[in-house]
Amino acid sequence: MPERRLTATLHPSIAAIAAPTWDACAGADNPFVSHAFLSALEDSGSAGPRTGWLPQHLTLTDEAGRVLAVAPCYAKSHSYGEYVFDHGWAHAFERAGGAYYPKLQVAVPFSPVPGPRLMVRPGAPVTIAALAEALEGACAGLDLSSVHVTFCQASESAALAEAGWLTRTGVQFHWANPGYADFDAFLEALASRKRKQIRRERRDAQAGLEFITLRGGEIGAAEWAAFYRFYTATVDRKWGSAYLTPEFFSLLPRYLGDKVVLMLARAGGRPVAGALNLMGRDTLYGRNWGSDGEFPFLHFELCYYQAIEFAIRHGLAKVEAGAQGEHKIQRGYLPAATHSAHFIAHRGLRAAVSRFLEQEKQQVAADMAALAGFAPYRQASSPEP
Repeated sequence: MPERRLTATLHPSIAAIAAPTWDACAGADNPFVSHAFLSALEDSGSAGPRTGWLPQHLTLTDEAGRVLAVAPCYAKSHSYGEYVFDHGWAHAFERAGGAYYPKLQVAVPFSPVPGPRLMVRPGAPVTIAALAEALEGACAGLDLSSVHVTFCQASESAALAEAGWLTRTGVQFHWANPGYADFDAFLEALASRKRKQIRRERRDAQAGLEFITLRGGEIGAAEWAAFYRFYTATVDRKWGSAYLTPEFFSLLPRYLGDKVVLMLARAGGRPVAGALNLMGRDTLYGRNWGSDGEFPFLHFELCYYQAIEFAIRHGLAKVEAGAQGEHKIQRGYLPAATHSAHFIAHRGLRAAVSRFLEQEKQQVAADMAALAGFAPYRQASSPEP
């Protein structure tokens, strides 16, 4: 089917698109782009007018009305909850008399998780260029300043660059599993000093605490209530906003089942800290964490070491522990590039952002090269990030 015959439509909710239709394009590898996860965000009021993430999900259909491609899109009047920071671009444009907001964000709200964003049904005659054209048309039709495809796949970023978009790279820290038999086998791959450090941290973190891992329906109302307390405590400490509602967390196991993995630390039978993860086909994705107080090394234990143990036990290839955190390197998580692409309608702003991104890319490349030198692995044992 020629691409010129495709019809682009924006939908004001994920519920307007049938789950099997969406998931036929999104696939089953990454839970964050699933119809279920996006529905949990919207049905709970986490993504919507309250938080300024207004759904405008894109579909491309053929002449027979069959959906061939989709993209999770949101109209936004701010840049919060994205983790790819463009506040400086907005302020500069507004100082020059322009209006940066509203803009269109192609992303998963509040989730700095790399994955597909421009999703095509397998075998469908749709290219990224066709989706780029549809998004540019939406930008013009809605009188928006720009479109931002964040935490996309490297192949999507490259294709959007071919279509004339600006591209940007960032850094996260991911753990790779080359096939470790157990956690001790992972430790044996590390330099002696790092191995001793992790053992000491785990001993101190586990002192007086019990650790459990619950999945899907095993997580009850009491556990979710405790975890929401941990989540808001973390938000308060970081001066952030609690975008996610209590209903979001309770909906997750109903919508995603055993893909939801909650790790809890308990003292005297009472939860005192927790880490929420989602499991994909070959990756464990760490999302939110929090605690009732200060516990030595507990963040490392729940978010990094327990996640590694889970991944090894379930034969997963990777753990992605979220945004930022150079301290993760010493715990076996190596630097990995993240990607985004940006269409900016105003020529002057586009030229200024392009110059900034060229400088930023050089700095990111230099930073990644420097960070790689701090890897804790014995050279012959280092896994691919």
